[in-house]
Amino acid sequence: MNLHEFQAKGILKKSGVAIQEGYVANNGNEAVDVAKKLTEETGTGWWVIKAQIHAGGRGKGGGVKLAKNLDEVRSVADSIIGMDLVTPQTSKEGKRVHKVLVAQDVYYPGENEPEEYYMSVLLNRNTGKNMFMYSTEGGMDIESVAEKTPHLIFTEEIDPKVGVQGFQARRIAFNLGLSGQAFKQMVKFVFALYKAYETNDASLFEINPVLKTSDDKIIAVDAKVSLDDNALFRHPDLAEMRDITEEDATEVEAAEYSLNYVKLDGNVGCMVNGAGLAMATMDIIKLSGGDPANFLDVGGTANAERVERAFRIILSDPNVKAILVNIFGGIVRCDRVAQGVVDAYKSIGDIPVPIIVRLQGTNAEEAKKIIDESGLKVHSAILLQEAADAVKEVLA
Repeated sequence: MNLHEFQAKGILKKSGVAIQEGYVANNGNEAVDVAKKLTEETGTGWWVIKAQIHAGGRGKGGGVKLAKNLDEVRSVADSIIGMDLVTPQTSKEGKRVHKVLVAQDVYYPGENEPEEYYMSVLLNRNTGKNMFMYSTEGGMDIESVAEKTPHLIFTEEIDPKVGVQGFQARRIAFNLGLSGQAFKQMVKFVFALYKAYETNDASLFEINPVLKTSDDKIIAVDAKVSLDDNALFRHPDLAEMRDITEEDATEVEAAEYSLNYVKLDGNVGCMVNGAGLAMATMDIIKLSGGDPANFLDVGGTANAERVERAFRIILSDPNVKAILVNIFGGIVRCDRVAQGVVDAYKSIGDIPVPIIVRLQGTNAEEAKKIIDESGLKVHSAILLQEAADAVKEVLA
């Protein structure tokens, strides 16, 4: 589950990470009230208005702007709220902005120039250890840094059994070229950031930029957080932060029916039971000359109601030109699934795209007979190769 910046910063602050202070606003008038409150609390005279969407690169799309007086706060907030913000991490249609974060300006003048760093904490699946990834080249172009100058990206692996050690935090600060008060602040920052990552069962904490201010403070200016959905039962307070308006509407609907659905960009919809079989099905679609339009796992209880709902979700994608149903009958019998397919087909009515149904396992032969004798425009198969050939045929 992804979080908004203002939510992520709240978690960071609770764990002891120094942050760029700010409050969320839903319109220009609220933004002005927030700006006044920030001035009282921090003494700031300028403010940064940030669009709150689940995507990076907001600054490049015009979703992050500086306001130097209260009139600008109102006008900038009103111009951002309601816009369809397009960034490198959104679709070409962009994402609708419903709220903004009004934050203190932390790029104030001082003895030193502010410096931006990049830092993230995530799991290194190759080693089974957590990992800090960080760079001296923070800011909006971190992707190009990783591509063109990978030697500027550092990593520090953390054994989850013992956590961050002092020498590791100091090495991070040293590799970032820090000294004096900034060095001490960064060591403290690293410990607090790892605490936030670990105690909240996160899969990613990304801070870009981490800012060294002109007076050598180390603070999180931005924050991107992804939480492990499987651990949310331990964090009901975090689960309440979910913003379904930021998620794909079809995926939200699928979750309501306990269907694991992820929309893709292809032309062949697939309905499968089991994640491993789903991956194999997507491979066979590619080998047959098509492209998978989705990942959809109906699980081990593929009854008529769930099959019908799965069909409707797949058909809501206008790019789908064919549907491949690939079910292995282990827990659920194939003949029951076949009857569910037939019942769902009749309930939905005329389905405008070809359907290939491959059922294997318990009562597979009986299932094929049900499909063949249904009188419906459904291609049946038992072998995976037969299903692949049928997909290739209907796409020709």
